[in-house]
Amino acid sequence: MNEEPLLKTNNKLPIDNDSDNENKSVSDWHQYFSRQKTDAKNKNIDDEIKQTTVEIQVSLLQLFRFADRVDLVLLITALCFMLGNVVCTLANAILFGRITGLFATTSFTVDCDNQYQNSVSTTINNSICLFGIDLNPLNYDRLHKLCHYHNKTMSSTLPPLTPLFRENVMNLVYLFCIVVGSSMIFAKVITKETKEQLNTYSKAGQIAQEVFGSLRTVLSFNGSKYQQKQYDKELKLNEWCTVRKDAAFGAYSGLLFFINFLVYSIGFTSGSILMAYGNHRTLTISDILVVVNMFAQALGLLNAIGPFFQSIAEAQGAAVSVFRLIDEAHNENINEREILQENISDEKSISNINGDIEFDNVSFSYPSRESTTALNNLKFIARAKQTTALVGSSGCGKSTCVSLLLRYYEPSSGRIMIDGQSITNYKIKQFRQNIGVVSQEPILFGINIYENIRYGKLNATRAEIEQAAEQANAHKFIMKLPKKYETLVGERGIQLSGGEKQRIALARALVKQPNILLLDEATSALDNVSEKIVQEALDRACKNRTTIVIAHRLTTIQNADYIYVLDKGSVIDEGTHETLLAKEGGKYQTMVKMQQSENTFHRQESLMQMEKAAAEDEEQLLGSVRLLGENEAIDINRRASISTRGKYVFLRLLKMNSPEWKFILIGCLVCILGGLRGPVFSIILAKIINEFNDCKYTDIHRRVLITSGLLILTGVVFMIFHFFQVTILFHNYINEFFHVCLQFVAFGVAGAKLVSRIRSKAFACFLRQEVAYFDRPENSSGAICNQLSSNAAAIEDMTGTRLGVICQGLSMSVFGCVLGFIYNWQLTIIIAIPFVVQLISTTINIRLGSWFKTQSDLIYSQASTLAVEVITNMRTVKQLSMEKEVLEQYSNMIDQILKISWRSDAVFATMIGVLWTLSPLTLGLLYWRALILVEKNELDMSSVVMISAFGIFALESLKVVGMIAQRIGASFAAAHAFFDLFDRIPTIDNGSNKGQKLTNFSGETEFNQIKFIYPTRPTVLVLNKLQLSIKSGQRIALVGASGCGKSTIVQLLERFYDVTHGQLTLDGIDIQKLNLQWLRSRLGIVNQEPVLFNLTIAENITYGLENIPMDEIVLAATKANIHEFIQQLPQGYDTKVGVKGSFLSGGEKQRIAIARVLIRQPKILLLDEATSAMDSYNERIVQETLEQAQTEDPSRTSIIIAHRLSTIRSCDLIHVLEMGRIVESGTHTELLQKGGIYYKMLNAQNNVQ
Repeated sequence: MNEEPLLKTNNKLPIDNDSDNENKSVSDWHQYFSRQKTDAKNKNIDDEIKQTTVEIQVSLLQLFRFADRVDLVLLITALCFMLGNVVCTLANAILFGRITGLFATTSFTVDCDNQYQNSVSTTINNSICLFGIDLNPLNYDRLHKLCHYHNKTMSSTLPPLTPLFRENVMNLVYLFCIVVGSSMIFAKVITKETKEQLNTYSKAGQIAQEVFGSLRTVLSFNGSKYQQKQYDKELKLNEWCTVRKDAAFGAYSGLLFFINFLVYSIGFTSGSILMAYGNHRTLTISDILVVVNMFAQALGLLNAIGPFFQSIAEAQGAAVSVFRLIDEAHNENINEREILQENISDEKSISNINGDIEFDNVSFSYPSRESTTALNNLKFIARAKQTTALVGSSGCGKSTCVSLLLRYYEPSSGRIMIDGQSITNYKIKQFRQNIGVVSQEPILFGINIYENIRYGKLNATRAEIEQAAEQANAHKFIMKLPKKYETLVGERGIQLSGGEKQRIALARALVKQPNILLLDEATSALDNVSEKIVQEALDRACKNRTTIVIAHRLTTIQNADYIYVLDKGSVIDEGTHETLLAKEGGKYQTMVKMQQSENTFHRQESLMQMEKAAAEDEEQLLGSVRLLGENEAIDINRRASISTRGKYVFLRLLKMNSPEWKFILIGCLVCILGGLRGPVFSIILAKIINEFNDCKYTDIHRRVLITSGLLILTGVVFMIFHFFQVTILFHNYINEFFHVCLQFVAFGVAGAKLVSRIRSKAFACFLRQEVAYFDRPENSSGAICNQLSSNAAAIEDMTGTRLGVICQGLSMSVFGCVLGFIYNWQLTIIIAIPFVVQLISTTINIRLGSWFKTQSDLIYSQASTLAVEVITNMRTVKQLSMEKEVLEQYSNMIDQILKISWRSDAVFATMIGVLWTLSPLTLGLLYWRALILVEKNELDMSSVVMISAFGIFALESLKVVGMIAQRIGASFAAAHAFFDLFDRIPTIDNGSNKGQKLTNFSGETEFNQIKFIYPTRPTVLVLNKLQLSIKSGQRIALVGASGCGKSTIVQLLERFYDVTHGQLTLDGIDIQKLNLQWLRSRLGIVNQEPVLFNLTIAENITYGLENIPMDEIVLAATKANIHEFIQQLPQGYDTKVGVKGSFLSGGEKQRIAIARVLIRQPKILLLDEATSAMDSYNERIVQETLEQAQTEDPSRTSIIIAHRLSTIRSCDLIHVLEMGRIVESGTHTELLQKGGIYYKMLNAQNNVQ
């Protein structure tokens, strides 16, 4: 059975009422039925997002809704220190104003005295006064106060500001309010764009997960190009969402810079007006600087947190979907949160349930298809400690009964009772722990065998696990493995055969010693030997247990105590096997006759001989079990050219970003010119302060007004450089806004394009790798999706908008140093000291971030793999009641990352603290040295103000660079990982176009002395000197016990692997010399477990092909006996089938998979248990279809892998494999006459039946 996703939405699982339709996706496929076909094809992404997303907002405080007490204590502590830091920062601003005013007054003293003496001399020597000179003695008094105001400053560094000036700076307050308001607006905009960005990439992520989770199917049907195209399409949408988000953030940053200039302009202008015309002419330059700097510093803090503000907005956008999922989980009708809260002691209350199971007039419709009734007043009783069988054709509701019994859904009406009590009276976890489930498609997790069995009972002892394995007839083959119970089974148990997986799944069900056992086609996927072994184990397991069996193969339920025949959701007949078989014309009798064997011979060996033969076959099976060992695994990356670590990573990224060189050039130029902002501002600030050096206040006002105009016109320069146009004076205020906005847009476009390009290239490179590459645990589908998602996004920090912040900070420092050395090298050297320390610290932080990213990625990869396994196999997780266990595993992995993060953050915080401490110390040292130089008349006031202002600007800019250094380091680590992938040379290049294409391909195949060892299991010889010749047009069958190498032959033909020794040829040409895409286009494969993609039915049938007319699609579907079913769907062939075909039953999926093969008209047809998932009626029809396909093209070669020997009797040749080699060959009749292994296998199968 397939699995449902872990995270539910308010829409119930949309499941088709079919025999296996309990396996449905979270997505609501009713939306596909309600849409018109054209709407489904032309759906706009924005509309889709609006339909699937509930418009909710997540505030900043809500981001911390899951914080515990420790988190809150740490947050409050951090806030307190942050407030202290803010106070210190504002105190520094006040101190800067006071000290700057002190230097100004010291400089003004000499100037004012000289001006006063000159004015007196002029008055004496001239008959009239110069126009505009005021000789009021009050002027000199005020100048004297101004010159000696430093005495008051020295006595108190924080005196009250002049009340009148404080009252007349409301314009600055208004500007601050504008900033806060605009911050809220931009926060909403960025949050909205982040939500859309995450939504669009989630679609690309779903494609990646689906592709790499079903890679063999993608490669078999040459679907790489199609999937690449779909992935790139979603990336394009994601790309422009990113650009819009960066543009919004650029606009916000530009607004802050714009207002910052206005603060200084308005502040100095207002101050000069008050000094010239106000009633409080005691106002000093020091007062003005304090007020202006306080506001400017506050705005500077807002600007400095810009990159982090963007991160907060992105977090708010990401939290929307996460919180919605969490909140919706709280609203589920079946409250499964109790699973995580139950105590073990409570389980005793229902530990002995073993009564009758009764369905009392149960009706049910799946939420997504309420118009279709899955169960219709169903009524039956499964007696305690008896075996009850449910039989019927596909879609009759058998598996729906299991889903309701396990409480995946609630009945629409009626009741389900055990021991006379409704199952809703039991706690879900306790209830499920008393039920053992063995499904048709066993689900194992990518851990070792011991842990897989232990999942059935988490507190099971070693003895209990081994006893359960013995009951399931799995202990012997496990003990033959080099690592025994510690052997890894691979993702989804891919390293084991179907029989081995089924027996481990059975052991997992038995270890809990359940009172109720549910068997859903438990042996349909097994060969005859494994089926006999597992069936015997099931027969023993069913004793003294209430058992419900669902079966297509009626021979497996002949011994059931009672049988119910279902049709259209109701019981139409019931009784024992004998009574039902005796009813002429009855449904059951008809089904049995269709499945009757064509055997014309009688058993000639005793039961003892058969048991001996089965035991021998079991021993032979053990020798061929494949192994996945951690220590034994060879390094399949040994051919990779991993030479990029530490070498030119940034240059390679720029090379990949070269198509956007214009954007990068614009961004760099804007940043370089933006770096002039600090030095230019420092010069103008010094000029403004120097203008206050005038004895006449009206002249001060006039000059300050002119200089403030220069401050505003600075934006005009940036505008001319970058937009090549001149604007009127009113619009000059906006120039600085455009300048910064352009910077972020330029780098935003370049960064978004680069991330999309890297993801696209990585996706293509992953598809190019050989299949063995994905056999390694570190290359699981979850790990790959994590790399495509988080690692690619991390690279944007190196080339996106944050690169602009770095460039601007560095350019500002360089320009400032040059300017400083021009004016005074002594003060500039003092400022350069923290620069050097900052650069060293930044380098360390980058390396630290790279180390942390590398370490955390290893754990994130494991956590992602676990999450993907749990989500995609959630039904199995629920069956085993192991939600709490997997949650603890995931939490432990995240805790490991936190421990690493704490160490990294401690070092980072220490460095940041040192750097922030250096800033005021440096300024203090600068003022001390400046005072000495001023006293010696070696330096004027303007130079002091200019250099100190520049120092503040540069230090604040470098602080921001230091704060984001860790993210830059993480970007380097992510880039290393991608370049390692890009440089890797696959042993089998799935994307290669090289090789021969045969014009008259006949399909003649020869395996010449083939030896084969799986790259990750070098200790096991899977094929041992295999010699096999297949002529064109032959129908040959491969039979043998599980693990004998049958499926390996198919994988070698598909060239998923290359032979270890020997030669495999097609039409006499070595398979390695053939064009890989052409080769796979000549092959058609139908696997035992069909894989469909989240596309429409028509797209699934034509998967890997282009421009196929509709009539050919219908013809292929008709041949596969699926056309009528498709026609009954509201959208017909445009109906989407869900992830992995989760909207369809097993039989329906298999028939679509067969149609997908038939439409390709392959030259070689590969059938690996193609009809095992079907009921008897559909099996016979599809079997006839497959035989007809051979008749239509006599030259078509067919290779059939079969466990049910009755399906291969008409083959031209049957080969019996054992231990990786052919031990018997011949026709069905010839092999029977030999009385060898084939004969024993058929007898064993008949014995089971």
